[in-house]
Amino acid sequence: MTTTANNDWNPGTYARFRGLRLRPARDLIHAIDTIPAGPVVDLGCGAGTVGPVLAARFGDRSLIGVDTSPAMLAEAAKVGIYDHLTRADIAGWTPEGRAARPALIFSNAVLHWLDDHESLLPRLARLLPPGGVLAVQMPGQFHAPSHRLLREIAATLFPDRFGAIATGSPVSGPDDYARLLAPFGQVQAWETTYSQRLDAGSDAHPVRRFTESTAMRPFLGPLSEGEADQFIAAYEAELARAYPREDDGSVLFAFRRVFFTLERA
Repeated sequence: MTTTANNDWNPGTYARFRGLRLRPARDLIHAIDTIPAGPVVDLGCGAGTVGPVLAARFGDRSLIGVDTSPAMLAEAAKVGIYDHLTRADIAGWTPEGRAARPALIFSNAVLHWLDDHESLLPRLARLLPPGGVLAVQMPGQFHAPSHRLLREIAATLFPDRFGAIATGSPVSGPDDYARLLAPFGQVQAWETTYSQRLDAGSDAHPVRRFTESTAMRPFLGPLSEGEADQFIAAYEAELARAYPREDDGSVLFAFRRVFFTLERA
């Protein structure tokens, strides 16, 4: 997961919806058939949530975790499942040492934080040996109210503050990734929309609690405390209309995710 020195991830906040965030990773793992000899790389391993699932499936392989966040890597170390953890910027990461020639590069809900997939993904594909697998899952939620409202509120309240993060979607559709990676081998690409029930939990809107550890971070980071309160109040008001509560205070939250696997020719 990407981070800056002064704006690191909060593992505790991110872990609130651990089960919901892990389900797409499990679905992606189940889509992987066989892999050749070599280590498994958890690219953007975060707090190590997926590590035990990868180890259960590929227990005879060395498991390498890669992330930019010191806080997340510290949590991943506590899981005790990784053979090695590396702090590195995914945009320029190159496997070396124990991670050289990875049999599997597995990336769950990470690459949407990076731009220029047209260059990034072919570069990752070239790191694989014949038969090696690149497996990726990313949120495709950027046009849904949960994410679109963040951009709209930012543009309304602070029009000169956010620039590129307030526009567009970094994630393309499955067909785009299938075409991009087809020259490198066999590609499977698909999308799934999960209907997630988010419990009431607190006075905060459930969707705000879900997004505040991920999609909201780039918007709240540049704001003062007072500005952040203003932003959150506006976001809560719009979420109440876009995602009305059920009788028990919970919310049904449709969340789209994009998947693809590449088996290197």
